[in-house]
Amino acid sequence: MQSLMTRLPLLLLATLLFATTAQAELTIEITKGAAGALPIAIVPFGVAGEAPHDDLATIISADLQRSGRFNPMPSTDMLEKPSEAAQVNFQNWRVLSMDNLVIGKLRGNSNSGFDVDFQLFDVFQGKGLMGYTIHAGSAEMRRVAHHIADLIYEKLTGEKGAFNTRIAYITATRGPTPSYALMIADSDGYNPQTVLRSKQPIMSPSWSSDGNHLAYVSFEKRRSEVFVQDVLSGAREAVASYPGINGAPSWSPDGRYLALTLSRGGNPDVYVMSLSTKLMTRLTDNPAIDTEPTWAPDGDSVYFTSDRGGKPQIYRVSASGGGASRVTFDGDYNARPELSPDGKKLAMVHRTDKGFTIAVLDLQTHQLKVLSGGGQDESPSFAPNGSMILFAGSKGYRGVLSAVSVDGSVQQSLVATEGDVREPSWSPLLQ
Repeated sequence: MQSLMTRLPLLLLATLLFATTAQAELTIEITKGAAGALPIAIVPFGVAGEAPHDDLATIISADLQRSGRFNPMPSTDMLEKPSEAAQVNFQNWRVLSMDNLVIGKLRGNSNSGFDVDFQLFDVFQGKGLMGYTIHAGSAEMRRVAHHIADLIYEKLTGEKGAFNTRIAYITATRGPTPSYALMIADSDGYNPQTVLRSKQPIMSPSWSSDGNHLAYVSFEKRRSEVFVQDVLSGAREAVASYPGINGAPSWSPDGRYLALTLSRGGNPDVYVMSLSTKLMTRLTDNPAIDTEPTWAPDGDSVYFTSDRGGKPQIYRVSASGGGASRVTFDGDYNARPELSPDGKKLAMVHRTDKGFTIAVLDLQTHQLKVLSGGGQDESPSFAPNGSMILFAGSKGYRGVLSAVSVDGSVQQSLVATEGDVREPSWSPLLQ
C-alpha cells in the first residue's frame, strides 16, 4: 500500500483566522442523475481508537454519487463490512452486483491525528486496484475523504476528480438593512466561511490558479473597486480604484495578470493588469461596451462580452492586443463566457424563449447545447476537471446555486437556509 506522506494543507483552518461567524451550509439536492451509474460499495471505515467527528465513508459516497457517474450502495444493504483485505468475500459483493468495493481503516498516530488506510477493489476480478495510507490531523478528515473520492474517481474513470476543491460565492440578505458577504465553502457546501461582509454589494469573485487568492469587486466605499485577497492570511489590496467602472476581474493561468473591465478611458473596455507592476495594457478600444473578460487556459487569448454588433455576443482577442473576432452566433444574446480547463468548450449565458439559460459551445464542432432550464440563470463556472458547471439560478423568489454536467445528464441544486446565493466561482484543484 502506497503512502501519501505530505500532509494536506490546512486551508480550512487558515481561513478561520480571518473568518467571521460561519454561515449556514449549502444543502445539495440531486435533481437529475445519470442513467447507468456504476454500482460501488463504500464500506464504513474501521476505527482503532477514538473515532473522528466526520464519517469518511459517508462523505466519499456522497461525493461519488453527486458526480452522477456512480451509484453507491446504502450501508444497510451490505452483507459484510470488512476493513481489511483479508476480510473481503468477493462472492458476497458479486451477489449484490457491485462493480467495485472500497474499504478502509483509521488508526490514531503520535501526532494526535490519524493514519487513514484505504483500498479499492475490482469485485468481478477479485483483485485490488489501488491502496494508500494518508496521514492527517483530526480536523482534516473531510479533506481526506474528498481526496480519497478524487483518487477513486480518477482510477475508475480516467479523469481527475474535483471533490477536494472549494467554491466562492456571494450571499445577499434582503430587508431594511441589506447585507452582502463573500463566502468560501467546500465543493459539497460544507465548512462555509465569510471572507468579507459589507452593507454594499460584492461581486465577481475569481480564484487564482493556485487557489490561494481571490479577486473580487466591492462597493464598500460606495463605488466599485477591484480587490485581491489572500485566502490564507486575509490580507487584501485594492488593485483597481479608478473613476468609473472597475469590474469583472479574471486571473491569468499563470497568476501574474488580471483581466478586468475599466472605464478609465471613458468607455467600458477590457484591460490586462500586471499584478507585480500594476501596469495596464488595453486590449479593446471600441465605442461599444466590452466586459466580462475570461482567459483561455493557454493564456494566449481573452474572451469577453461585447454589444459591438448590436446585441451581446462573445468575442476573442489576443492577450497581447489586436483585433477581436466574434465567437458566438446562435441567438441574440450570449454573455458571461467561461472556458473549460482544456479550452475545448465555452460556457455562457444564452437567451432562449425560456429566458436566460446556461449553454455550452463546443469550440471544435461549433455545436451549442443548452444545459439549464432557464429563467434567470447566470455566472457559469467550470469544475477544474471540466465535468460540471456551477451557476446561479433561482428557486421561487430566492437565488440558489445549481450544477449541471457538461452533457446535461446530471443536475443538482445547492440551497442555503436563508438569503440569496449568487455568482459562484469554482476553485482549482487543491494540493
